[in-house]
Order: sequence, then structure tokens, then C-alpha cells
Amino acid sequence: MLLDTFGRQAVDLRVSLTDRCNLRCTYCMPEQGLQWLAKPDLLTDEEIVRLVTLAVRDLGVREVRFTGGEPLLRPGLVGIVAACAELAPRPELSLTTNGIGLARTATALKAAGLDRVNVSLDTLDTETFHTLSRRHRHQDVLDGLAAAEAAGLTPVKVNSVLMRDVNDHEAADLLAWCLERGYELRFIEQMPLDAQHGWDRSKMVTAEEILERLHARFRLTPEPSAARGAAPAERWLVDGGPASVGVIASVTRPFCRACDRTRLTADGQVRNCLFATGETDLRAALRSGAGDAELAELWRTAMWGKKAGAGIDNPEFLQPDRPMSAIGG
Repeated sequence: MLLDTFGRQAVDLRVSLTDRCNLRCTYCMPEQGLQWLAKPDLLTDEEIVRLVTLAVRDLGVREVRFTGGEPLLRPGLVGIVAACAELAPRPELSLTTNGIGLARTATALKAAGLDRVNVSLDTLDTETFHTLSRRHRHQDVLDGLAAAEAAGLTPVKVNSVLMRDVNDHEAADLLAWCLERGYELRFIEQMPLDAQHGWDRSKMVTAEEILERLHARFRLTPEPSAARGAAPAERWLVDGGPASVGVIASVTRPFCRACDRTRLTADGQVRNCLFATGETDLRAALRSGAGDAELAELWRTAMWGKKAGAGIDNPEFLQPDRPMSAIGG
């Protein structure tokens, strides 16, 4: 098992397939983009499948989520999903995406074995989308969401980040829009994971503010805390249910105590926390001929050293050198 000294077990694996993205969201990266990883530095499709197999078969991982960057930019994505769907025991397979290209690939991904998707959508307004993402691809995201629903990649979840004085007035509108279509909305507090290191806590729209905006239009009833488990989102039933809305308050209400995640970057580094400042290199060991037992021990050791929490509130907190696009969401 992937245990740490605080008794937590990592059963949820986040696998980044690429650091590249076809958007330039202001809270993630600069307008000119970043210096992408060279192809030889990336894990091959076969290496990814081998490490996921090891995690599922030998280390107790039960859920695998493919992330990026933008994972739909990975040419071998469908094949990777298909190979992971054949593992025994079969893990739950999901994908976090910006939705661009999902309209073309949703059916193939479902056929390969993908269970569901999380799609990022921060606004219902085309011009605000361009302001936030610096790209005119709003309709592509909407089409991707519809295609995911039609393909059966359900429940379709929508991830939204609210930015002060940009889209924070849309909280209730986004929820109404998602309720109408049967999507599950999750608001995420902006985290200090931007490439520019320009995150400013005082400008962040907090979970409390998000809930205030939603309460103005909807009746929200907290779900029992026991129902949350290790999920990052606190959830509320909307107008009595069954529909719900979630808020992931990574900054103001950290959920580190129940964290059950382990992360594998696109270049084969294990990260035991989203905000970790250190990594363990599985790619080098794998390419030097390490067997499964050696790789598993490296992974276990990496997780054993996991800290009690991310420490965002600590004065000595240091933002990771890698931005979210390079770590994997």
C-alpha cells in the first residue's frame, strides 16, 4: 500500500499525460506559454501503462485520473485508457480536461473504458472566456460538455475558478446553467500554482464568498460530513436535492487530513502532494532497467515522507517551482 506516517493511504492516482495546453488561462500560465517538456523527457505510452499497472496491481490504487496540461493533446490517450481499463482489479478511470477536442473524442474514450470527465468552464460569456483563457474557444468547450453527456461519460462534472472582478458575479448563473443540463458543478478556490507566481491571497475569491453568492438565489443544505470521505469538495444539496454543488476550498478549508492522492507527472516524477517541493524520479529507474519491486519501493518511500499538510497558511510556505500545468491537476 501507499501509506504515509499519518496513516493516510493513497488510492487515487493523478497521471499527467502532457504539460502542454491549448489555452493560456491567466491563473495558470503567461500569454506566451511555457517551455514545454521535450518529447524524450516524457513517459512513453507503454511506460505510463506500466506504472499505472504497478500502482493498481501492487500498491492499492483504485482510481486513476488522467490530467495535464491538456490530456486530449496526448496522441495515445485512447490507447492508454483502453490498456488501463483492462487491468485487474479494474480502476475507476476519469479525465480532467478543458473540453477542447472532447466533441471529437468523447465516444472513442467511452468505448475505450473511460468512466467520466471533469471539464473546466469558468464562464458562460464568450468574451469573458477570451479574457480568462486568451483564446476564442468557448463554443468548443460547450460542445465538448454536450458530447461527453451524450457519450455517457457521466456524471459530467464542471470545474470553475472564480476571479475577482472578472467572473465572480457568475457563480449563481453557472450553477443554474449546470442544473439545467444535469452537470455537477464544482467551484475551486484559486491556488498558488500559477507559473508567474503572481497569486495573491487577498484577491482570491474564497469559498465563503462563493457560498454567499449562491445563497442569494438557491437554498443550500450541507451534505453530512461523512458523505464527503476523502473527496476534496464540500457539497451542498441545491433546493433540497437531489442535485448538488461543491466547493473545493484548498486554501481556506484545506482537506489534507483526509488526502488519498498520489501524483505522477508527465516526465515520470512521483509527487506525494500537489504543493510538494520535492519529487521522486521513477522515469530514470524505469529506463535503467528497474524491476517492478524496485519501482514499487521507490513509490512507497516517496509517499511515506508525505507531510501532514500543504502548509499554505504557514509563513514559510513556498510555492512549488512547477506550475499546475506541469504537475498535473
